[in-house]
Amino acid sequence: MNDFLHKLNLYCEAHTTAQPAILHQLERETHLKTLAPQMLSGHLQGQFLAMLSKICRPRAILEIGAFTGYSAICLAQGLEEGGVLHTIEANPELEYLIRKYIALAGLEGSIRLHIGDAPEIIPGLKGPFDLVFIDANKQEYALYYDLVIDKVQSGGLIIADNVLWSGKVLSSAERERDQDAGLIHQFNEKVQMDERVENVMLTLRDGLLIARKL
Repeated sequence: MNDFLHKLNLYCEAHTTAQPAILHQLERETHLKTLAPQMLSGHLQGQFLAMLSKICRPRAILEIGAFTGYSAICLAQGLEEGGVLHTIEANPELEYLIRKYIALAGLEGSIRLHIGDAPEIIPGLKGPFDLVFIDANKQEYALYYDLVIDKVQSGGLIIADNVLWSGKVLSSAERERDQDAGLIHQFNEKVQMDERVENVMLTLRDGLLIARKL
């Protein structure tokens, strides 16, 4: 991120509702204890996800890619009373951190953590879901989409993170050099051509694609 964009992002954060103390604590611990803390959604995107969830008031949410639990806690803020958020994380070494902050946030009754491979877990989740957040293995985005589309309610949202891949999706040469960039571009095209949804792509952080099922 160049200096101008960094300053712009800080300005946006300064004019966004402050993150709860528990999320600030989780952000700090993520930076201290993980090798890729930039994977965390963070203040601006987290507040955006929380606001979308509060607007939608979902009864059931599916998150593919929990990392340390930041985005799950944000999304769970909008759940209807008695609602549930299923979150899937492939890395078992992160389980202790996710469970710790789910408990500290008082969301043990609302968030159900699944440790394992998403393509194996998703078919066993009943649904239907009002909101799905995809932020896991970039090479499997198209597969995740295919697995969840029929489990999403009409009017429900599918949100995919990192759809700009540091801008590499813009260049055919970059897409050839970087397999993830190429596959993310294919995913973006897939959603754009899908007549079952209407969609909008935002430049927030590394890009968010929001699709609403018709």
